[in-house]
This record gives sequence, C-alpha cells and structure tokens, in this order.
Amino acid sequence: MADSSQDTLRIEPSRKRVRTYLDGELVADTTRPFLVWEIPYYPTYYLPAADVRAELIPSGMTDHSASRGDGEVLDVKAGGATAPGAALRYPDSPREQLRDLVRFDWNAMSEWLEEDEPVYYHPRDPYHRVDILSSSRHVRIEIDGVTVADSRAAEDPVRDRASAALLPAAHRRPA
Repeated sequence: MADSSQDTLRIEPSRKRVRTYLDGELVADTTRPFLVWEIPYYPTYYLPAADVRAELIPSGMTDHSASRGDGEVLDVKAGGATAPGAALRYPDSPREQLRDLVRFDWNAMSEWLEEDEPVYYHPRDPYHRVDILSSSRHVRIEIDGVTVADSRAAEDPVRDRASAALLPAAHRRPA
C-alpha cells in the first residue's frame, strides 16, 4: 500500500468522545481523538494509543505514506474477535503529532460512536456541517462568566437556551 499524496495532511484535535467496537467488544474509548484529513473530502479518526483497550498485534506488514511515513500494520484483537490488518500506527512519523496515535480501519470495526450517537460512514467534518449530538457527558456553557447552560443530559432545551443567549437581544424570544 502506498500513498503518493503531497504533504497536505491536516491534523487537528477534537473534543468529541469517540468509541469504536469490534463484534460488541470495546476497542477504544477517548475524549482526545484527532481528526486527520488524509484525503481532502472528509477526516479520519486517529486515537491515542493510551486510550486503546483492544490488543494490537504487529502483523509484520508496513504501509508507506509520503505524508505520514512508514506505518506499522496491526491486527486488532478484542474479546474473541480479531480484525487482521485493521490498525495503523506511525511511531517514527515525520509528523510528531501522529507518533502516539492509532488509526483504525473504519470498515473493519463493527461500530463507531461520536458521543452517544452511531456514525456509519466516516467522521463528520466540523467545517462542512454542524451536528448536535446526544451525550451523557456534563455540558456547561459560559459567556463572559455567565452560565447560560448546565446539564448532565445535553438535549434540545440546553441547546435552545444556549443558542438564545448568543442572539442579539432584539432577536431573542421572550422567556
């Protein structure tokens, strides 16, 4: 496998909680994922190796990318399931940010979640759409030191109050 792309790789941290599963077994759970645009159309998740719960077994194969360097191809073992060659790690990448991250093959995993919502095709590009996701995490929004939303079950009422607080006073609905 080879990548002949120029060094146009874009890497950004994300604050979403991301989980992935293999046959119902947790492979990784993180609140520190990275979005990596390997192609210009949409990003791929790279997850911190420290947040991987599955066993990663070297397959003996490598993957070369002009922008990421030589990658170690890994088999993913979670519970009784194994996904051959389903992970990549770039420990000696010329891009320092990638060295402690693992990329899982999207289709080899049986499920992906952003917060508590399933994701079916690929990570959402935060620059092309905005999604409101259900989350079981604590959400607190402050503007100029004033709390405008505080919830442990982020749902529409919190979003509505926070959105209303961001509108100029002339455009707000009466309380």
